[in-house]
Parts: sequence; structure tokens; C-alpha cells
Amino acid sequence: MEESRLGTIQETVRGRTTRALGRARYAAIGGAIGGGVGGLISRNAASTGAGIGALIGAIVGETRTDVDSLFDELAETVGAARSGETDEQDEDAV
Repeated sequence: MEESRLGTIQETVRGRTTRALGRARYAAIGGAIGGGVGGLISRNAASTGAGIGALIGAIVGETRTDVDSLFDELAETVGAARSGETDEQDEDAV
């Protein structure tokens, strides 16, 4: 019972860490792009652009992580359904 609980805790921590790193990655990219574009205008615009870019990047990172996990779950479900169909077809052929 302790082993299954430990596995659940590890999965939870892994999921939270993955989501946080996804947000951080996209926030850094968004901040760099926003800072670069704002830097073409002025120093003040560079810092504002970096802040806004980081905020947008974090939002995109959160959405992207959720979409990726949803896609993975869907692929597993479809893969399981396809393997079930294949097993049935093999049994019919015999």
C-alpha cells in the first residue's frame, strides 16, 4: 500500500514540476522576444516588452503543457482502442 501511494506522490510531483518548467521556458522565451522588440524602441519599452512577453509566455506555457498532456492521453486511448480492434480481428481470422 505504501508503494502505490509513493508512486502516486511521485507522479504528482513530476506533473507539477513539468508544468512549472514549461511555464518558465515559455516565459523566458517570451521575455527575450518582448525585450528585443521593445529594445528597438527604447530602454523603457524594452523592460515593458520583456515583462509583457514573459507574462504572455507563461500563459502560453501553461496552455501548451495542458494540451500536450491531453494529446498524450488521447494517443494512449486511441492506441489502446486500436490494439483492442487488432486482437479481435486476429481472433476472427483464426
